[in-house]
Amino acid sequence: MEDIKNIILKRGKEESLMRFHPWVFSGAIYSCDFEPQEGELVNVLSSKREFIAKGHFQPSSIAVRVLTFDNEEIDLKWWKSRLSTAYGLRKAIGLTDNPQTDCYRLVRGEGDGLPGLIVDIYSHTAVIQAHSAGIFNNLEIIAKCIVELYEGRIEAVYNKSDGTLPFKSGVDMSDGYIFGQKHDVNVIENGNKFSVNWEHGQKTGFFIDQRDNRELVRKYSKGRTVLNTFCYTGGFSVYALRGGVEKVDSVDSSARAVELADLNVRMNFGENASHEAIAADAFDFIRRTEKTYDLIILDPPAFAKHHKVLGNALQGYKRLNANAMARINKEGILFTFSCSQAVSKEQFRDAVFSAAAISGRKVRILHQLTQPADHPVNIYHHEGEYLKGLVLYVE
Repeated sequence: MEDIKNIILKRGKEESLMRFHPWVFSGAIYSCDFEPQEGELVNVLSSKREFIAKGHFQPSSIAVRVLTFDNEEIDLKWWKSRLSTAYGLRKAIGLTDNPQTDCYRLVRGEGDGLPGLIVDIYSHTAVIQAHSAGIFNNLEIIAKCIVELYEGRIEAVYNKSDGTLPFKSGVDMSDGYIFGQKHDVNVIENGNKFSVNWEHGQKTGFFIDQRDNRELVRKYSKGRTVLNTFCYTGGFSVYALRGGVEKVDSVDSSARAVELADLNVRMNFGENASHEAIAADAFDFIRRTEKTYDLIILDPPAFAKHHKVLGNALQGYKRLNANAMARINKEGILFTFSCSQAVSKEQFRDAVFSAAAISGRKVRILHQLTQPADHPVNIYHHEGEYLKGLVLYVE
């Protein structure tokens, strides 16, 4: 067994861990028998000094991210087992050998029992993000396990953790290839082609978590005029065109994103697609435009990354949705999303309800949306259900 130091909890603070919640908050800690180092593997003990869990320490409100509730060694065999289990889930849902979709999430943190780790697969490249120093310290092992797991199908592993580590003291961090080298960046999702830039794009390069919701947009798009706000690389726009829209407008404040959206449309539909890419602030555009649409997509970045700004975030969702409802035609469809973990499903729905009341329109819910199956939620960790979406019918 490793020589691992101990963290002792206050009396009664082990209750959430006994229910397998994978976080230890700093306020629950009574004492440590050492000076904790960021990323260090620690044992979590009850006030009676009984073993409860083992995980990575970090000096923040979430002080320990639990890797296991068993008193087992965290070694190469352990990493292989956890990653193999994650792979098995993706294989079970038909993603690992799907000629129509070669991009998906292999590991989603707590949802796969690997808190702090994100791994996305883009064809023959795995892109890793470490959200904790503990994961960062094991990147070489993780990359090795992924390459072995795919038996030659993964030709490169890229580390993109520079913008995701919460604390960087003592960490020499720079993005780059851990294994292999850069090759083509084109992927397929539900038969649609996309150019993905994991080196310079947002997140790991593409918002994989909207795959199923993009497919739903396709089903509702035939013959409609569509506005795709916060379009990023134009994923929803490509699916809308695949569904047979009359016209799509893609809006994003980033000129680079708009260029990528245009590129992805051309890759799938050539130069004459019924599509216009507009570099503009989406909030201003939807408020000021005189155009109206049959289908509008609102997929903004996270308004609230923590609870301190929750009130402002909810007001932002209300205003954005009210403006969209003012620009949607009779019998129109509104796809509206929140990817803020701090915003609950109920709070988001209340904000959209308020927007409907402000608009004075009759509004009905057609679908309640969430993240796809390759973004699983640990049943003991409800915080993992971050993506909320509603599809509304606006009379």
